[in-house]
Amino acid sequence: MDDIIDASPGPDRGAQSRGSDEIQAEQAGGSGEEHGLHAPEPQPAHAPEHAPRGPFVRPFELFLIGGVVLFDQLTKLTVRLTLPLHESRHIIPSLLDFTHVQNTGAAFGLLNAADFPYKSAVMIVIAALALVAISLYARQLGTHEQLSRYGLALILGGAFGNLIDRALSGYVVDFVDVYWGDAHFWAFNIADAAITMGAVLVLLEMLGLGRRHASHPV
Repeated sequence: MDDIIDASPGPDRGAQSRGSDEIQAEQAGGSGEEHGLHAPEPQPAHAPEHAPRGPFVRPFELFLIGGVVLFDQLTKLTVRLTLPLHESRHIIPSLLDFTHVQNTGAAFGLLNAADFPYKSAVMIVIAALALVAISLYARQLGTHEQLSRYGLALILGGAFGNLIDRALSGYVVDFVDVYWGDAHFWAFNIADAAITMGAVLVLLEMLGLGRRHASHPV
């Protein structure tokens, strides 16, 4: 009888051992969580921050554009009223004259000598397309790109000033004649000068002069 009792199957000692191991592991994990030893959760990746972009045209830039157009038109009107066509007035001897000329080409007299059908209309279309391209580029500028924004404001003012002449008269009035001896630079006007200064400012921005980078949080 005792042999029968001893031979009866008892609880699986391997299963008991595995069960105790699992209990100990759970207790160890629980105690680790209680003491703050759990592994840190992965943080979501942050998208790179971009420099802030301001409005398309800020008040001072709008003032620059309007000021260039107004000054350009006033000087051209003064030349029309006071200086006959092709006449000159000495301002600085052997260096600077005011000479009334009519330019049917591009800035600084480019393409002035060229003659082709619908030249006035073609030049107006080219000027309008240039204004659109400049405006699209200006929309990409951030608030920290000060030189480029001011430069493009000068370029837009000059382009508008010359476009007004082409639309109303079919030509642009040039009058600034810079020369040395017998060598004369191309005659130009206030709009051309503004376009040139604006292009220089944009170039300086591209070279990194005056650029202020926005700080990024770490």
